[in-house]
Amino acid sequence: MNKKKFKILSIDGGGIKGVFPAMFLMLLEDELKNRSDGKTKIYQHFDLITGTSTGGIIAIALALGISAKEIYNLYLDNAKEIFGNKKPFFFGQIRNSAHERNFLETLVRNKFKEVNSGNDPRLKDCKTDICIPIYDLIQGNPSVLKTKYHPAFERDYHIPAYQAAMATSAAPTYFDPYTSDYIDLNGTKKDFSNKVDGGVMANNPTLVALLEATKAFKVEMSQLEILSLGTGYKKFTDGNSRKKWGLYYWMRKDKRQRLIDLFMQSQSQLVANYISLLYQGIDKREKDNPNFVYDRIDVQLNEDNFIDMDESDKAKIKNFAELASIEFQHNRSSIIKKHFY
Repeated sequence: MNKKKFKILSIDGGGIKGVFPAMFLMLLEDELKNRSDGKTKIYQHFDLITGTSTGGIIAIALALGISAKEIYNLYLDNAKEIFGNKKPFFFGQIRNSAHERNFLETLVRNKFKEVNSGNDPRLKDCKTDICIPIYDLIQGNPSVLKTKYHPAFERDYHIPAYQAAMATSAAPTYFDPYTSDYIDLNGTKKDFSNKVDGGVMANNPTLVALLEATKAFKVEMSQLEILSLGTGYKKFTDGNSRKKWGLYYWMRKDKRQRLIDLFMQSQSQLVANYISLLYQGIDKREKDNPNFVYDRIDVQLNEDNFIDMDESDKAKIKNFAELASIEFQHNRSSIIKKHFY
């Protein structure tokens, strides 16, 4: 008798480029509308959802029962307010982060309240399990916020969902580290201070979820079904024999934050490579008999379709999201057959 498959959805970080996975998931939801079993929401098809940064916001929203269409529209309709008041580099960003968080925090908090009778939902209110990477500056180590899917996980499920979303999306130089507090379910006030975007260590959180599945859920690797969604990538190359590799090159030249792009893209690519190794073996020698079900949806970008993580132009963002429509058409049948049967 075949064992039940354990299904994972993983969503990368990438700021406003989160419209790519949001659009892809919205198109999947359109395919689910007429299911006879009533499973019309994304969360109903996954045992564990993970996401980092913008992917963490999406992951938590999906797990609370919010539709991908609502998430997509939330991004598209509010990008100007979230990212449109960027501080000037020399007179603003030298000492401060590029953006204020207040609008984004209020927006996400109110959206989450809508599905919880007007009250702030906590991580325990998620309708399927989640794991959300962050970096904790207080302790000086990476951390993963989790629902209570193991008896040892007593810390995180008390946390208000919007605070977890703000913590995982507090990208250095874009937003300040996130600091707040909350009253836990036992009535004790807890500090939740100096949390940083999980993208500094797990921009692609697929490997985090795989390890959670095998260790916390005790799932055999052969039982895994993983759908991993990227936010677009551009190979970071520079073959010029330049003499000036200083801060200006890495953080300002051509208005690009190359250092941020480099560490986020390299981490995402490394995880994709390791997952591929686990999936198909060295040199894909096991491709005819893979160790589990795995699909990675992403798109390579060029100068024409690349956008920054804090792009605020609605037309550019919509054009970027259209890349997900193309990927959906290419992968529709296979993804539905393997992950939404």
